[in-house]
Amino acid sequence: MRLISTYLIGLVFGLGIMISGMANPAKVLNFFDFAGTWDPSLIFVMGGAVTVAFIGYRIVLARPAGTPLMEAKFNIPSNRALDGRLIGGSAVFGIGWGIAGFCPGGALPAVGTLNADVLIFMAALVAGIFAAKALQTLTANRAAKATA
Repeated sequence: MRLISTYLIGLVFGLGIMISGMANPAKVLNFFDFAGTWDPSLIFVMGGAVTVAFIGYRIVLARPAGTPLMEAKFNIPSNRALDGRLIGGSAVFGIGWGIAGFCPGGALPAVGTLNADVLIFMAALVAGIFAAKALQTLTANRAAKATA
């Protein structure tokens, strides 16, 4: 049941991205083009997503049992600190999104189109994940050696 639920959630998300046009990098890039062909539709997509998430969190977290249906507990981040990793990662994400016109959520449903731009973006995304993980391991190892 959990696998089916995960599939359906991903399907709804992917369909929403495709129907809203957010899998089209030109539409996303036009949002950032204030002096030219500005397209405000991204604001409405994000606003709709934030509204649904806000209402959904309120409903789910107010359930009398206080636990999710398919897990032992909710996995809500407890760290609310604005540290260098969060700010740096956000900056890299935003710069990449502004350059490519894709974010991972918009690119993943578009992989099925086999568009070269999407495939190059996804390859760069995966390479970036591995590079970040290697950098994280390297800095953790250096920190451990420094304290030992």
